[in-house]
Amino acid sequence: MRNRWDTISAKSTRGKRNLLGLPLLLIVLGTGCNLGQLPDESGSILFQDTFSSAQSGWDQYSDATYTADYVANAYRISVFDADTEAWSIPRLAFSDVIISVNARKLDGSDDNVYGVICRYVDPDNFYFFLISSDGYAGIGVYAAGERSLLTGESMLPSDFINLGDGLNALRIECVGDKLSLSVNGHIIEEVNGALSTTGDVGLIAGTYDLPGVEIEFDDFVVANP
Repeated sequence: MRNRWDTISAKSTRGKRNLLGLPLLLIVLGTGCNLGQLPDESGSILFQDTFSSAQSGWDQYSDATYTADYVANAYRISVFDADTEAWSIPRLAFSDVIISVNARKLDGSDDNVYGVICRYVDPDNFYFFLISSDGYAGIGVYAAGERSLLTGESMLPSDFINLGDGLNALRIECVGDKLSLSVNGHIIEEVNGALSTTGDVGLIAGTYDLPGVEIEFDDFVVANP
C-alpha cells in the first residue's frame, strides 16, 4: 500500500523543520505475530527484537524507491527518493507501552528523519516520534487522514542528538494521553495526545530535498510502563 502527500517540507528561517505534507511510502507487509496473553507487571517486556532472525514479522521489501530488510543482525530502511518516508510495522497490538531502540544513519544526507511509531491503527491514524541526523526532533500524529506535529509548527533542534552517523538511543512513552520522546537518556519532547489507546508499533525513516538515506535499527524493545 502506498500513500503520497504534496511536498512542503523544509527548514524554516527560524532553524526549525517543517514535516507537514511530506510525501510518504507506507510499508505494512510482514507475517504478523500472535503474542498470546501479555504480562501486565510494570517493566515487563511485551515484545523485543534484535533482528537476528528474519522470521520475526517485519517487512522484507525492495524496489526503486525504498528497501526494508534484516541486514547483519539489524533492521535497515533505505529511502532512495527525495521527500519520501517509509515505515514498517510487525503487525502487533498494544495499549500503553514504552518503546526503546538504537538507531543510526549508515549512509546519505544528514537532512533526514528517523524514529518510532506507536498506536498505529491504520495508515490514517498513528503517532510518530522523529529525530534527524542534523539534530532536530518532534512528535506528531496522523489522525483521520490529517497529519500534524504536536510539538509545534516544526521540528526543533536538540543538543542531545548525536549528529551525523552517531548512534542514538531512542525511548518512546505512549502512556494514557502522555507522549514523550527521549534521546540518549534525555527527555526532549513531551505532549498530550488522545488519538487511540491501542495499536501497533513500528520504525520509520525518510528524506527531504536530497535523495538517499539508509537508517539502521537494533535492539527494539516494547515494555509495560
